[in-house]
Amino acid sequence: MEKIVIAGVEINKVSLKQLLFNKYMILSYILLAIGIYGIYEVIQVRYFLEGATAHSAGLHPGSHELVKAMKHAVFSNESEVHREAPWSLYIVNYMYMIYTGSGIIFLVAIDELLNLQIVKKTAAGFMAFGISMVIGGLFTIMIDLNSLHMLSMVTSPNFGAGMWQMLPLYMVYIPFVLFEIYLLITKNTAWAKRISFVILVLSVIIDIIEYYIQANLFSMNEARHLWNTYPSLTIYFIISAYVAALGVMGLYSYFTYKRTLGKEYHSLIEVIRKMALICITILAAYEAIAYLTIDKHWAFLILFGPFKYIFFGGYILLAMTIPYLLMLRESKDILTIIASVFMVVGTYIGRYIFVYAGNAYPMSDRFGTGFEKYGMYEKVMNFIYYPPEAKEVMVVIGSLGVILAVYTILNQLFSVSKVRDH
Repeated sequence: MEKIVIAGVEINKVSLKQLLFNKYMILSYILLAIGIYGIYEVIQVRYFLEGATAHSAGLHPGSHELVKAMKHAVFSNESEVHREAPWSLYIVNYMYMIYTGSGIIFLVAIDELLNLQIVKKTAAGFMAFGISMVIGGLFTIMIDLNSLHMLSMVTSPNFGAGMWQMLPLYMVYIPFVLFEIYLLITKNTAWAKRISFVILVLSVIIDIIEYYIQANLFSMNEARHLWNTYPSLTIYFIISAYVAALGVMGLYSYFTYKRTLGKEYHSLIEVIRKMALICITILAAYEAIAYLTIDKHWAFLILFGPFKYIFFGGYILLAMTIPYLLMLRESKDILTIIASVFMVVGTYIGRYIFVYAGNAYPMSDRFGTGFEKYGMYEKVMNFIYYPPEAKEVMVVIGSLGVILAVYTILNQLFSVSKVRDH
C-alpha cells in the first residue's frame, strides 16, 4: 500500500471509500444510528415533555395545561433518571469504557517498562483500542451530562468537584496517549527511544491520577454509603479495571494477532493469562475484605437481598470464578479467549451492581435514626430500583459504534494493529 510520511509517521494512502465505507465502518454506522435514535429520545424527554415545559404553562395560572403539566412533573416516571436514583446506565457504561480503556493503556505501559517484547510488538494496537474505549466512554458521559449545558463547567467552574476535575484531566490524558501511540509507530526511532522511558513513567502517573479523580467522583457522594465506605476506592477501580482490560486484550489479540503473530501468538496469550490470574486473585481478595467493611445495609442488600443473584451468578461467577478455573493451567489458548469473554461480561455486570446498588437506598442514615425522607408527607423507601430504559440502552449501543469507528479509522490510516519490532 502506498504511504505518505509526515513527521516520521507512515500514513496509508487510502481512498475515502476505503476509509469510511469498509465493513467495519458500516457496522459502526449501524450501531451509531441506534445510538443517535436513543439521543433523539433523550432530547424528547429533556426538552419536550409537558413536565419539562411547565414554566410556559405557568404563564396562565389555573389553566388545564398547567394542571396537566404539574401532574406529569410530580407523578410521572417518564424520565431518564429519578431523584431517588440519579445515576443510571450512562454512568455504568462510562465507568466501564473509561476504566477498561485506561486499564489497557496502563497495563501496556507497565509491560513496556518491564521490557516484555511480545507486548511491545503489539503495543500500538492495544493502546489505540484503549483510547477508542476512552472516547466511547466520554461519548456516553457527554449525553448524561447534557452537552448543551456543559459550558457552565468552564464559565463557573467548581474546582473541588470530581466531575469538574475530569475536564482538565482528559484534555491532558487523551493527547498524551495519542503521543504515546505516535512514539510507537514513528520512524524516528532514535529520537523516540530517548524520551520513551520518561513518557512511559508519566503515563503510569497520569493513569493513577485519573483513577483517583474518578474514585473521588463517587466517594464524595455522602448519601451513598456503598461508594464512600468502600476501602480505598481508587484501588478497587484500578484492579477491577485490570480484570476487564485483560479480558478485552484477550479478545483483541484473538481477532487481531492470531494470524499475524504466528508462533508468538501463544506467548502473547500466556502473558495475558498470567496477568489475569494475578489480577483476579487480588480482586477476589479485595471484594471479600470490602464487603466486611462497607455499610451493612448495602452489604446485605447485595449479598442477601435483591441483587444477590446477579452479584453471585453474574459478577462473582463470570468475572472471577469461571475465568480463573479456565486459565488456572497452561493449556489451549482458546480457553483463555473463552475466559476473556466471561471477564468482559462479568466485569460489566460488576459495574452495573456498583452503580445500581449504590442507588438502592434513597438517602443516608447519617443521624442513625433511619433513612431520611425527602419531605414531610413522603414514605421512606427501603429499596429503589429503576431498570435501564430503552433509550439508555440505545446510547450504550451507540458508544460501541464510536469505539469501532475511532479504532477502524486509526487502523486504516496508521496500521496500528501491525506487529512492530522495537
